[in-house]
Amino acid sequence: MNSEPPILIVEDEPKLAALMRDYLVTAGYACQCLDNGLDVLPAVRAREPRLILLDLMLPGRDGLELCRELRGFSAVPIVMITARVEEVDRLLGLDLGADDYICKPFSPREMVARVKAILRRGPPLTVAAQARLQIDEERYRASFDGIALDLTPVELRLLKTLAAAPGRVFSRDQLLDRLYSDHRVVTDRTVDSHIRNLRRKLAQACPGQDPIQSLYGVGYKFEPGAIPG
Repeated sequence: MNSEPPILIVEDEPKLAALMRDYLVTAGYACQCLDNGLDVLPAVRAREPRLILLDLMLPGRDGLELCRELRGFSAVPIVMITARVEEVDRLLGLDLGADDYICKPFSPREMVARVKAILRRGPPLTVAAQARLQIDEERYRASFDGIALDLTPVELRLLKTLAAAPGRVFSRDQLLDRLYSDHRVVTDRTVDSHIRNLRRKLAQACPGQDPIQSLYGVGYKFEPGAIPG
């Protein structure tokens, strides 16, 4: 019997939930299925799962509301599942604290691949570690351990993008797409310059730690293990 915590499937379409469960079990994962949003928080508090596949539209409580509340006490990876294309921008922005999203209809094999990729990233930031880094994009403010970070708007957006998806590797092009909303023409080396400045400012607030890791020829990631909880 698999002793690992289960993957929690929250999906109110019985056939789809069964299909997702079958593919994940075949891939070696234990699974638990729920079909009502009201049951999610008690289940997570009773035994935190390895990952949650969370449908957007649920009876009881919707996925957006649940994702926000889960992030108040848990750092469990969350993959949002949606058939509402207009919600994709919000999910991509990771404003809810979700780690990834899948649009319906989707391939079960793609779902398993996404799950494997997220779980390979290693343990997520603990809630305590997340609390050390505070970002207020509306007021263009950020702090680490209560120490203000004097960031430019671009540096703040860069840090927010990386920290919202710990362990995920972003290419320079992906970061550029998120940094400049006016589609200005810049080179990918612009990201390197922003990263250098961001690292320097973070070093002033957290000496001896480097939470932004580089993968040569690939891109950058915010590494959870670099910030002890």
